[in-house]
Amino acid sequence: MSAEATASGAPSLSSHKPRPTLSAILAARVGKKRPRYENVQELQEATVQLLNHHQNLRDLLVEISPKPSKVMCSEEEGKNRAPENHVHARMGNPILASLWCSFPVRALQRQAKQLGVPVGLLSVRTVVERLWELSAPVEGYTDHVLLNTAKKDQMDGLLQSAKELLSLGAISRQLLCQEIWKAEKPPILEMVWRLHKENIVTLEEILESSPSSSVAVEWLCADLRVLCGQPGEIEVSQQIRSDVLSVLVRKAFQESQDLLTSRSKRTPQVCFAVLDEMLSLILHTVSNSGEENCSQMEAAKLWINVFDVGLYGGTLFVISLQKFFLHTLTQILTFKPQLKVSDAVGMQWKWSFAKTCPLLTSLYRKLFVLFSVEELMAHLQQVLETHEVNWQHILSCVSTLLVCHAQAQHSLKDLLTRLLSNAFEAYDLESMITAFLLARQASLEGPAVFMSYTEWYKLSFGNASSYHGNSKKSLVFLLKFLSDLVPFEPPQYLKVHVLHPPYVLTKYRPFLLEYVSLAKTRLADLKVSIEEMGLYEDLSGTGAPAQPQCQAQQDVEKAVSLFEKTGRIPANVMEASIFRRPYFMSRFLPALLTPRLLPSKPDPRMSFIESLRNADKIPGSVYTAYVQGCQKEERQLEGGHVEVEVILSTEPLEELKARLKEMTSLLSGGVKEGDVSAHLALLSETLKSLLGETNELPTETAMKLDVDAPSSETLLTKLTNIILKSFCQNLMDASRKNPPQSQGNWASLFVKMLYGHRQLLQSLLTRLWNLLCHQGSSLSAGHVLGLSAFVVHLHESQAVAPLVDLGSLSPRLCPFAEAVSGSLLCNTEETMTFCLRFCIAAVSYGLCRCASSSVEDIQAYVPKGLFRKLLYLVPRLAAEMRTGTLGEGEESVWAVLRDPCSSWKSSALALWKHPNFQKLQQLPDLQLTFQDWLVAELDVQRSTDTLSDAERQEYQQWVCYQQYLPAPLAAGGCAGDLERACVAIMNAIVDHSIRSIGPDGHSEGLEPSKFSGTCYTDILTRLQEMVYDMELMRSKRLALGVMRDEDHFLFRVISERLATIPDRESLSGQLAQQQELFILTRIITSLPPAVLVRARHKGRMATLNCEPFFEFVNGQQGNSCARGCVLPCELTAHFFRGVLSASLDCAHPRAAVSEVLSDCLLHCPLAITSAAFWWPRLQAVLWAQWGRLCEEPLPEELQSIADCYSWASSALCEAAAPPPSDSPLVLAACLHWALERQPAGRDVRAVLGEMEEHGEQVLLFLLFFSLVDLISVKIQPKAVDPLRAMQRCADILKCFKDSGQWLALFHGQSTDQGPYQSIYKMISDTHIRLMPLAFYSLVPSLDHTLLTCVVKAPDFLRTALEMYSGLARLFLDGTASTPTQAKHTPEQVDPLQILPRAQQFVLQAISLSPQSCFLYGRQLEDVCRDLDPEVTAALSHRLQPNCDDSLYEVPDFL
Repeated sequence: MSAEATASGAPSLSSHKPRPTLSAILAARVGKKRPRYENVQELQEATVQLLNHHQNLRDLLVEISPKPSKVMCSEEEGKNRAPENHVHARMGNPILASLWCSFPVRALQRQAKQLGVPVGLLSVRTVVERLWELSAPVEGYTDHVLLNTAKKDQMDGLLQSAKELLSLGAISRQLLCQEIWKAEKPPILEMVWRLHKENIVTLEEILESSPSSSVAVEWLCADLRVLCGQPGEIEVSQQIRSDVLSVLVRKAFQESQDLLTSRSKRTPQVCFAVLDEMLSLILHTVSNSGEENCSQMEAAKLWINVFDVGLYGGTLFVISLQKFFLHTLTQILTFKPQLKVSDAVGMQWKWSFAKTCPLLTSLYRKLFVLFSVEELMAHLQQVLETHEVNWQHILSCVSTLLVCHAQAQHSLKDLLTRLLSNAFEAYDLESMITAFLLARQASLEGPAVFMSYTEWYKLSFGNASSYHGNSKKSLVFLLKFLSDLVPFEPPQYLKVHVLHPPYVLTKYRPFLLEYVSLAKTRLADLKVSIEEMGLYEDLSGTGAPAQPQCQAQQDVEKAVSLFEKTGRIPANVMEASIFRRPYFMSRFLPALLTPRLLPSKPDPRMSFIESLRNADKIPGSVYTAYVQGCQKEERQLEGGHVEVEVILSTEPLEELKARLKEMTSLLSGGVKEGDVSAHLALLSETLKSLLGETNELPTETAMKLDVDAPSSETLLTKLTNIILKSFCQNLMDASRKNPPQSQGNWASLFVKMLYGHRQLLQSLLTRLWNLLCHQGSSLSAGHVLGLSAFVVHLHESQAVAPLVDLGSLSPRLCPFAEAVSGSLLCNTEETMTFCLRFCIAAVSYGLCRCASSSVEDIQAYVPKGLFRKLLYLVPRLAAEMRTGTLGEGEESVWAVLRDPCSSWKSSALALWKHPNFQKLQQLPDLQLTFQDWLVAELDVQRSTDTLSDAERQEYQQWVCYQQYLPAPLAAGGCAGDLERACVAIMNAIVDHSIRSIGPDGHSEGLEPSKFSGTCYTDILTRLQEMVYDMELMRSKRLALGVMRDEDHFLFRVISERLATIPDRESLSGQLAQQQELFILTRIITSLPPAVLVRARHKGRMATLNCEPFFEFVNGQQGNSCARGCVLPCELTAHFFRGVLSASLDCAHPRAAVSEVLSDCLLHCPLAITSAAFWWPRLQAVLWAQWGRLCEEPLPEELQSIADCYSWASSALCEAAAPPPSDSPLVLAACLHWALERQPAGRDVRAVLGEMEEHGEQVLLFLLFFSLVDLISVKIQPKAVDPLRAMQRCADILKCFKDSGQWLALFHGQSTDQGPYQSIYKMISDTHIRLMPLAFYSLVPSLDHTLLTCVVKAPDFLRTALEMYSGLARLFLDGTASTPTQAKHTPEQVDPLQILPRAQQFVLQAISLSPQSCFLYGRQLEDVCRDLDPEVTAALSHRLQPNCDDSLYEVPDFL
């Protein structure tokens, strides 16, 4: 155009003339002649020729393309639409489309013809040159693999042109791949990815065409590294990585490679090499994780993301991904195996899950996704057997697997079993060391994940059935292995091996001693002394050893706990005081004897210290310093100078809060269980560093909860509150979205994690116990729900949880959930309401948490105690629940519980209808039995009960008569048996009374007012109702003549209860027996009198049967009488009233009463003597009752007692008429009690003189009663005047100065007593044992004249020797060795002086006795043999024969 302008005279640029206008130019061209074209084809050819003139082909491929926004079309469009149609659609005109399709090809053909090269080659080179130009680095970036926005547009045009050229056959894919590798530098990764995505040339084809494998690997790895580190579009970068990895995995792990060409076989090798090289990027970063290199760390994190299985949905076969993941796992486990086994032994404590680099644990978890735990364990074993491994990676992999998979524990145990079995079968050291390393690594993760190393070691080698127990060779193999480990082992493992040695037969013990010596030497080299080891130290090796001071404190707590349970000093403590004295003196005693404010009542710690001091285990100076320190503490308290140490730390608490906040965020995102487990492991590590934990106490030991200790503001307390608050908040947040069964296992894992922190767990459980048992009414609904879920998970995991010890609050060790359920009170309206809320929340959560319908699975989530409390409270507080016709409901228990507008009744109703709840109600272990109900109901305080008196009576009668009486035995009922129900009520009342008295109570303090506040009287009323029903039915059967002769349940219960008292011969057993008898007596006297005496058929006649009552009085009640010969007034009156009432069932009531009382005089004289004692109170009652029952005269025996009482009363006032001659025993009893009541009456000697005229039996019985009083003085000094009792005995003995009949009273229950056989039935066993004490308190104090006459009695010496023998035994047994607190008058004898005084008296009696007393010498020698050598010698001297007295010797035929 410029040439034409010049020819027409257009001005030049240098002439500075104005440029011509467009109209002028057009006007000038009007006259010119234009060429004419014959047709359209000629026009097209001319147009193409014009376009080809000086045209750049590389620019042409980009510039002629449509706009970028129209270039990128989907692959499906490109596949489904024909290339021609595609072009037509773009150009919008068939002519333009035809022009566009032909023009690039013709241009390439013409230029190829000019250059003399093939068209395909020119096309490929043109595309490659353009690719190379676009790959030029952007300013500011040296290495890049991503395109900027401008180059993306140009790349889109190039791709479209190349695709259309490819469709026209102008480009060869193979040639394009070759030219790419011939270029100066291959295209950047995004260009290759776009070529691959547009299917112009795939990545597989590019890799296959590479000149060498190394070149391809170097290029792809370099670009992938740059891609992971270059900033840019995240989605594009992630897509490139996933697509590239898909290609690599597909080619590297394709199913079959048999049909590949030799060149194609190189591609899988390249893919393998690239994958391994990129994995090494991660592993190098992990190994250098301590160094500051943020870029490498970020690149490794991005590459780890390609292992997410979700990125390859549908693009890869699962089997290919599994092969790839197993290959990757193998490469990790065998990466740079530089560490030796010895290094692993000493360093593995640093490789726990929490201490492993998060990159590596994240990679492990991603690789675990496609496999089961069993498959992973099998692969791990295969790698260990076939490769040289990186022990750090192996052990960290095991930790990750255990933490993130709950099932891994069982699989690991199986693997350890296989390894140990193989080790001892083939004597394989590799299997042995592998087993030890894996077991130790697992134990590092805490008790919630795996058992401690100590426990595993004892289970594996601690018994005769262990792997090494079958042969000497196996034992030597084990000890040789342990010996080889000694130079490399940390001290905590050596401690385990020393303190818990493997089982060894006695003959092989020298082998073990050799190893123990070697281990102790190594410990000494490490400056770890066995003497400094704790008595109960956990030897699991979870970290550095505990400080001696901390361990000693733990030992003290454990020792005190054991002492409290057994009452004896623990064997470990005794052994330490002898064999480990340095530790005992320098560590244990200072920790035990830390000065403190001593409680008013000795606690277990004080008792333990006192026992050690009595055993001479505490030096006097040390104990004195301890006492002085405690006194100083008390003075400081009185002066108000007590300093409370407050341990506060802000930064660690903030760190913990941050961890808990991360967990909250984690849970809100709905993460997987493995992620929660991993985070909890990190949280556990934070707690360890926060608390400064090292070794924990063994989990199998009980945990003492000091629930009575005052709370202090310590770090531990703050941690406890923070953790409980976080748990409750997380549970509430999770519950807003999902029910418990859809929340995952985070709560269970959280609770199990806490088991690894014993100190924190102890504080947490103590706090939880105090919240539930003392502050329950102040808790909000959210707190109740959260804490109930916490208790449920404690119950669920109780198999690995330590038992708790509540001290005096609970007599035995038990799981925490059981301890809480037993401690929750239900005795007032306030406590019942909270307990009901808590139990409903716990049981509802447990039922919803368990998705299974199996009863066994449901029980694991429902604490038994809380379930039973629910069964007790709901029917009691909601009358509508008593109908039993609620059926099953479909309403969601959890939805009702979470509804803030719902009441506890609606929640309870929904829970009651739950199918699984009704299933649990059928289980015997979870049913609330009648006995359980009675225990709970007896504790209810009537004044603060929710129910009124009328409502409570209605409820109790419904429970007794409608719920439990007809219920079968399997359901905790009585099977319709009233007697069984009465027995249950009676046992419950007795147990309740004993609990109310307490362990230090006495029967005298058990007054009716003590139970006026409880439901004791209500339940006693229910018992009375049932007994009346039974007696009414019995009377009807007796009237019909169908009455069976059967014992009353009352005495059967008494016998069974007393038989269960342990060690009844001891003082504690006797006190317990007296306590129970007092309670039982109160129950007996509250029941109808007819229960003591029953009528029975004897032939056709009805007679009264008192044998059960007689046996009860003679066998049990008599032993509980502190003052001999007297029963309680209420029991005595009840018996006589029962006799009178039951006599109406006989044909002749008056004769029946007399017959019973006559029989009573022979078989149960204690009842008669008691009637004589209480007659002033009994007479009016019995006379009135007999008048109501019968119009006949009084029964003879009753009248006889009245006559004897009248005579005794008048005899003390004046000379009385001759006494009634019916019964000497009744006369003596009435006279004795009359003397007690009227000590200032008539002279006793005058009365005795009159009695002497009427026979000696009355005097002998009177002497017996006086002797009983003399013994009672020793038991209860204030019960009787000792001087008056002594004088009365002496006065009575004067009546027997010429007779030895009174000696029969001291011969015991022998056959030679004659009419006095029954007297020993009236006194207790204690009185009988103390008869020798009464004998030697009385006889030596007699005046000389009377004593001279007494000694001459024929049987006196034998009786004196027998009593002396009995007295010696009393002192040997300790019965008579304790002096009373009362002061002794000169006339009285100190008990400690009685035995020497008795000895002197016996020696004098031997010397003064006539020779006729020694006729049966051998019998006399046998009496005191082995008791007193001096008395035996004196007796032997008198028994020596001589000429003077040989005539008196009688042959001893015995």
